[in-house]
Amino acid sequence: MPPARPRLLHVTDLAYPAAGRRYCDEDIHLSDRLGKDFDVALCHPRRAAALMDSFDAVLVRNSGPVLGHLDAHRDFRDRALAAGTRVYNELTGKGDMAGKQYLLDLTAEGRPVIPTVDRPEDLGRLPEADAYVVKPKLGADSVGLRVLPAEALAGLEYGDVLVQPRIDFAYEVSFYFVDHDFQYALYAPDPARRWELVPYEPTAQDLEFARLFVAWNTLSHGIQRVDACRAPDGGLLLVELEDLNPYLSLDALPAERRDAFVDALGKALHRLLDRP
Repeated sequence: MPPARPRLLHVTDLAYPAAGRRYCDEDIHLSDRLGKDFDVALCHPRRAAALMDSFDAVLVRNSGPVLGHLDAHRDFRDRALAAGTRVYNELTGKGDMAGKQYLLDLTAEGRPVIPTVDRPEDLGRLPEADAYVVKPKLGADSVGLRVLPAEALAGLEYGDVLVQPRIDFAYEVSFYFVDHDFQYALYAPDPARRWELVPYEPTAQDLEFARLFVAWNTLSHGIQRVDACRAPDGGLLLVELEDLNPYLSLDALPAERRDAFVDALGKALHRLLDRP
């Protein structure tokens, strides 16, 4: 008999209504490609905790913001950590996986990040701006994001929100990593059309910037997306460090680059399964 193939539980929400994108198409393509090396089953994030014990590893992909299934996500995380379940991404990330506290931490450390505060007494630490972005600490995919004038900040309910100056950036650019290996970069040349992405060839300085945050996160295995904006002074500022279920925009890549990414992911999953 041929050797048993590894069983992979692919966690995804195929019905999630992402603005301007089709998450389901990406995960259908990805599960089909991974099916060459693994026995893949797809499940909704609410079912992951109940099903994961029957699989060799769990791959969390386009499962949507955890706000939509917060209790189920916490149950899955707690049970997976307690059982030592092999989960990709690893569940100990310090980026969006743990909320947006990292934006406050990185601001306090003086890292190249959009300045962020979460208390009214700290508003004076932000640079003056025409408007300010207010986002929930547990938000994702722009859920709950608001843009407010400075005079509206005093009336905010603080505690669960972050405040940042709105940056007049030239464009947004994202860097994609499998484990700690850079795979590709995409950017939106027109800031008004942020989901119309095209390949971007990063400079050595760009990659040094992106790798700074991948190293800071100390995630041993997983897909990370470093989202940045090109500030008016020409430098990059971190927008988000997405380490839970980053959308990959694989449809924006040429076929050979897309295939190389899937191959790198497959090898990373095999490395995860080979760990003692």
